[in-house]
Amino acid sequence: MNSFGRRFRVSVFGESHGPAIGVVIDGVPAGLRLSAEDFCADIDRRRSGAHGTTPRKEEDIPEILSGIHDGYATGAPMSIIFRNGNTRSSDYELLRAVPRPGHADHVADVRWHGHNDARGGGHFSGRLTLPVVAAGAVAKKLLSGCGGISIRASLVEVGGISFRQEDGTLPQDVTDAIDDAIREGDSLGGIVECVVCGLPAGIGEPFWDSLESMISHAVFSIPGVRGVEFGDGFAAARMKGSEHNDPLGCDGVPLKNGAGGINGGLSSGAPIVFRVAFKPTSSIRKTQVTADVKAGVMTDLSVPGRHDACFALRAPVVVEAMAAVVLADMVPQCL
Repeated sequence: MNSFGRRFRVSVFGESHGPAIGVVIDGVPAGLRLSAEDFCADIDRRRSGAHGTTPRKEEDIPEILSGIHDGYATGAPMSIIFRNGNTRSSDYELLRAVPRPGHADHVADVRWHGHNDARGGGHFSGRLTLPVVAAGAVAKKLLSGCGGISIRASLVEVGGISFRQEDGTLPQDVTDAIDDAIREGDSLGGIVECVVCGLPAGIGEPFWDSLESMISHAVFSIPGVRGVEFGDGFAAARMKGSEHNDPLGCDGVPLKNGAGGINGGLSSGAPIVFRVAFKPTSSIRKTQVTADVKAGVMTDLSVPGRHDACFALRAPVVVEAMAAVVLADMVPQCL
């Protein structure tokens, strides 16, 4: 389904090359002050145009259709749309017969018996992360009023090269790796780390709705995600208990954070720390051997169109938005 959450409920709609994409947010408390500035900063962080991102540029202006009046939330469902203008649908005519390896083209065609909108990836496109970012902006505004809960994600790896972004720029070896991939008609993956600060202990709903279960659920909805780990993550499997365990301080807050801020599905009072692995972009110019499913023969495919060489470059703000949506739904004092 296309909706997430119970008390703070987010529903996304639209296709990459349709007239518009958008989001409906239900459960925003009346009186929350909202302005264009609350959306624009995060929308700009997701925007294309930087080195290694798609040449497709959209205005990405949020049109608020309901739920805000005179700068305040009304308590009614909030609906926001973004018009699609810079589309080249002819680039995708080939792909219904010859689906892209690694993409949802074929499985979507099977699931909906050929009636899905395949242009630009349709509803499976990374374009649908834009309304998620808008919902995240609203959720962050709610959370900032709940004891100052803050969320910040950053890129920590591209193409197997680890680094820390201090000022938003990329190290030279990462830029070189992106250039090499572009020259080869190929793509790169990456890892995003997200840190949530200010979350009190005890947030979560075991068993099925543990805090890490809900964050993972939302984060895995982002196109291209291949893995999520909290704290020590997979490295914990190679540790001893004495290495991984988090002793408590006298204030009840863990002295270290191997668990990533979550014990037994509940927040521990330490920062929530998790990392998200993004696969390389499926749409690449480099020739691949794949099937022409209409003709029933193998063929060569070089994907046309405009695509990110590394879409993880634009993913940190999307990861933040997903975490914010989850927490706005799960922190009782927010609604």
